[in-house]
Amino acid sequence: MVVDADNIVRAEMTRAVATLTLNSPSTRNALSSALVAQLSSALSDAAADPAIRAVVLTHAGGTFCAGADLGEALRRGLSPEQATAEGASAMVGLMRTMLTMPKPVIVVADGHVRAGGFGLVGAADVALAGPQATFALTEARLGLAPSIISVVLLPKMTARSAGRYFLTGEIFDPATAERSGLVTRAASSGEELSRIVDEVLDGIRKASPQGLAASKALTTRGILAGFDEHAAARAAESAALFGSEQAREGMTAFLSRSRPSWDTSEP
Repeated sequence: MVVDADNIVRAEMTRAVATLTLNSPSTRNALSSALVAQLSSALSDAAADPAIRAVVLTHAGGTFCAGADLGEALRRGLSPEQATAEGASAMVGLMRTMLTMPKPVIVVADGHVRAGGFGLVGAADVALAGPQATFALTEARLGLAPSIISVVLLPKMTARSAGRYFLTGEIFDPATAERSGLVTRAASSGEELSRIVDEVLDGIRKASPQGLAASKALTTRGILAGFDEHAAARAAESAALFGSEQAREGMTAFLSRSRPSWDTSEP
């Protein structure tokens, strides 16, 4: 399975593993409508293909994924409310697809992970981080919250790490991400990352499709219990936050590289 190189999600299959590469580095692999459509289609195709045993989701460029591409939605003529709703629906759909497909999904991130990129990492069965990866949940600084992605993050991150990084917006490194439960392994070099990926895939290639599907279902059952209800509640929460005065001030300050009125940190 090979997708044209001009596509913003490249797909190729090697030894029963489909590798999907987010290939829009100029937009920091933001979740535009086109990228979401191509990624959703590629995941569905991989789930339905009996020749594919597992999916590796990785990226081109220095950012794994920067989250929703609200600017692209606004340029298509959507209102801010419509753009927010579309982004929320896309994020929920991608996480649900990754969780419910009967084949393991391995995220390999060696770049910046922000906003909805955390949703892809959290929904993966195995998440591997390279030395160039950085992580930051900065929503609170904008008058928002990591609402929708919390559905997959809170079951995996330790309570103490979520309590810190959801609130502070600090950048943290791959080793911290591993200790927090966000990622499975953090590699100190590109060579080590490649070796860990090979080890994981070699183990998966030894497993039967039935065994993989049944074993994955055991690990995702807790998150999927009430998933739709929880995701809908968090989407409504997100929409309310995006429509608030503080969020408007936070986004304006972010885009103008200024400080919002509530920022009392040292300049």
